[in-house]
Amino acid sequence: MVAVSPLPLTHSWPLYEATLRLPLGNLVAALDDVQPPPFYPDPFAQMGIGIWQCDLKDNSLNWTAPVYELFGFPEGEPIERPLAASLYLPDSRIAMEELRAYAIRHRRGFTLDAQIRRPDGDVRWMRLSAIPVIEGRQVVRLCGTKQDVTQEYDGPGA
Repeated sequence: MVAVSPLPLTHSWPLYEATLRLPLGNLVAALDDVQPPPFYPDPFAQMGIGIWQCDLKDNSLNWTAPVYELFGFPEGEPIERPLAASLYLPDSRIAMEELRAYAIRHRRGFTLDAQIRRPDGDVRWMRLSAIPVIEGRQVVRLCGTKQDVTQEYDGPGA
């Protein structure tokens, strides 16, 4: 029997520490070889959850319909990352950029509740989850989900 020390709880997804300490074979290498699935909105869209992806080569964004709706843009409109980031309220933008840099540097995912101000002026709360996509031990993309959680902050009982 292999003794396993407790995993550090310094991050929400200690994937690399977990796979290096547990006798699961070379899971890290296997995950590095996995290609991302095709970009399709269902069934997440039915739950109001949008899927997003940012290619780190050029910071290009790929969003599903719920993300466009959350940000207040017409579906399919090309959105540049600087524009999307500018919609975050200042405290949320700072937190998002710091977590994004940490995720890229340390190959870690994160979840953050952030506020955005849409082009129409409406302020929304968004639950942002990000996962780094790694190729050859380098983060090449971030992807994840974005969900409108304004009701949790502003709704009845909030």
